[in-house]
Amino acid sequence: MESKHHVLAVDDRPSNLLMLDKLLRDQYILHIATGGSQALDYLSTGGSADLILLDVIMPNLDGFEVCRQIKQLPRYAEIPVIFLTSLDSHTDEEYGLSLGAVDFIHKPFSSAVVLARVRNHLQLSVATRALRAHSQDLERLVAERAQEITRQSQELTRRDHQLIAAQGAIISALCTLAEMRDNETGNHIRRTQSYVRALAQRLRSYPAYRAELDDDAIRLLYISAPLHDIGKVGIPDAILRKPGSLTPSEWQVMQRHTEYGRDAIERAALELGEEGIFLRYAREIAHGHHERWDGTGYPQGLAGNGIPLSARLMAVADVYDALISKRVYKPAFPHAQAMEMIYAERGRHFDPQVVDALLEITPEFADIAQRFRDDEVAIG
Repeated sequence: MESKHHVLAVDDRPSNLLMLDKLLRDQYILHIATGGSQALDYLSTGGSADLILLDVIMPNLDGFEVCRQIKQLPRYAEIPVIFLTSLDSHTDEEYGLSLGAVDFIHKPFSSAVVLARVRNHLQLSVATRALRAHSQDLERLVAERAQEITRQSQELTRRDHQLIAAQGAIISALCTLAEMRDNETGNHIRRTQSYVRALAQRLRSYPAYRAELDDDAIRLLYISAPLHDIGKVGIPDAILRKPGSLTPSEWQVMQRHTEYGRDAIERAALELGEEGIFLRYAREIAHGHHERWDGTGYPQGLAGNGIPLSARLMAVADVYDALISKRVYKPAFPHAQAMEMIYAERGRHFDPQVVDALLEITPEFADIAQRFRDDEVAIG
């Protein structure tokens, strides 16, 4: 059964209170106060009231002052106050409403008006409190959800940092293995990965590559580039460390380092599951960095855009570093000459747009070569 609302009626005239009691007793729990001080005492001691009917003209404390004080009581500040008055001045009504009252009922009372006003303002008050409670619940839920999203975001960030660290550790370990077998220095690895990043960042300004070369892609290219020759761990020392030129049959064996590298990285990616996606670029670079734009490279003889972009970037970076580095079969060429030689292969060995990007950042390549220079490199 629905509980009755509490109505506090305040009037200094017993006849008015008796009339209100007869009118409201069946539908509401009526509390009586014969003056303003008595009403405030009732409320200050925790008396129940869902609506207050308040006479205006009373001795000692008039209704306006009582209303003002009621609105200062936190528990009752939102309780609807309806003035009972014989005053009919708009000024009086405006003043009463400014104090927080919701309505006026003019004397002499109309039973229908009193019942309607009381019922309507109680319903409005209940609806307002329910709406406020619902709003507070929503705010609480939103705050809790925001905290949960923040927590999840922080957890994802933490896991992402852990994953990046794990990726770097895996690649570092594989690179260390490759360096132990190859005559090339660790500085070659640092130079070539820096070349690849510089080329990718410049190529991103070209409309055709803007979408493909986002920040994540460039980061993965940078950390994957050192694995371009990982497959050389599978080449016999007699061929890998041979001081002179390779025979045709030895060269065929050497070319297989691209396949060995691809297979090793594929196995690592398989073990890592979905997190092995980051090795995609490493696999492409290891397998395809000796392909040529005109289709005369190895191991597959791919041509043009059929060669993965990562491998096309690595091809330029690797050849540039080989040109400026001393080898048993060649001297170290100066930077300017190396650039001329690469440009001569534009559209044959190398992707024309990658070469164009290189020519736009030649000072940056020279700076990278100088920064990670070793005894085998020529800069001037």
